[in-house]
Amino acid sequence: MIDQRSILGALEAVHDPELHQSIVALNMVRDVNIDQNHVTVDIALTVEGCPLHQQITADVNRELKKIPEISEVTVTLSVMNEAERREAFSRAFQAAQAKKSGQQNSPPQSPTKASPPPTKAPTIGPLPGQGAATGMMADASSTVVIGVASGKGGVGKSTVTANLAIALSRSGARVGVMDMDIYGFSQGRMFGAKGQAQVNEQEKIIPWHLHGISLVSMGMFVEENQAIVWRGPMLGKMLQQFFSDVAWPELDYLLIDLPPGTGDVALDVAQKVRKAKLVLVTTPQEVASQVAHRAGDVATRARQEIIGVIENMSYVLCPHGDKLAVFGSGGGQKLADEFDVPLLGQIPLESEVREGGDRGLPITVTNPHSSSSDAFYQIARKIKEAVGQ
Repeated sequence: MIDQRSILGALEAVHDPELHQSIVALNMVRDVNIDQNHVTVDIALTVEGCPLHQQITADVNRELKKIPEISEVTVTLSVMNEAERREAFSRAFQAAQAKKSGQQNSPPQSPTKASPPPTKAPTIGPLPGQGAATGMMADASSTVVIGVASGKGGVGKSTVTANLAIALSRSGARVGVMDMDIYGFSQGRMFGAKGQAQVNEQEKIIPWHLHGISLVSMGMFVEENQAIVWRGPMLGKMLQQFFSDVAWPELDYLLIDLPPGTGDVALDVAQKVRKAKLVLVTTPQEVASQVAHRAGDVATRARQEIIGVIENMSYVLCPHGDKLAVFGSGGGQKLADEFDVPLLGQIPLESEVREGGDRGLPITVTNPHSSSSDAFYQIARKIKEAVGQ
């Protein structure tokens, strides 16, 4: 006879892939419903949109179907609240510490066989229960959404985003910029935007409009030097708000300035904005391009199209015409080759680019015929050709 005890006993063998503890011990099993040979189990994920929810679901199905009396299994997914998540993490930490202590006190073990090779990373799919996308997020929208990503900070991703937006705008396109680098928001300064957010009669946020670009950023809501101290779920809410609660004009392109790395925002964009394409920004040195590969790996697993790679700070153009590779060479092309995409362009290292960003006057506005501006305009043309606009 199937009962709750036997169900929980079977689920002890299912471990959270990130916390490496039983989902029963972590209190992730919330509800068990038994209807003859059909068992329905509700699993509370530790974070909304957990990229490994498919693996958890598959493991639950596998273990429960080992019970002969069970012929059908349904897994529903919910999300822990903040207090529950802290408790789960605390339990996982305590279990790991206890295991570590036990290993230190145990006698040496005989050699074991080599571990099997790691399994292929799971594909990143839509959020559980995610409804159809709306507005600019919807496939039917004509707006081309492009995430500008980097593996690490300091490669000039935000500078590239601002100048690329202006280059696209000066080519006749209607362009918006969404500053989703929540912890390191800087687009307001890049564009010279000031003032707190204003709303229209429909209670929608009115974007800043500067240099022909519509822009939203956390800088509209907090002081420029104020730190944002948020946990992951709040970032997803801000992404949703920037799409649905902003009075965006009709746009041909929306560039999303993503935070560096492969954290919550990258996953949220991959899962909630399924049509979004990606541009990878790196500098020439190998350490930057290797880390940028991880951002591209997220896009590949989410089946997002990578338009190409932009190599920033590629060289210093010397007065006599030679190019001095201050940060080495080849990183951008290597990264592009790894994903079989084009190297869209190489942007030289010019002090005027940095000065323009500090003053809120991007170089594509103040000196459109500079070497850097030429590179940005060429990249914009290649992007337009790549997306068919």
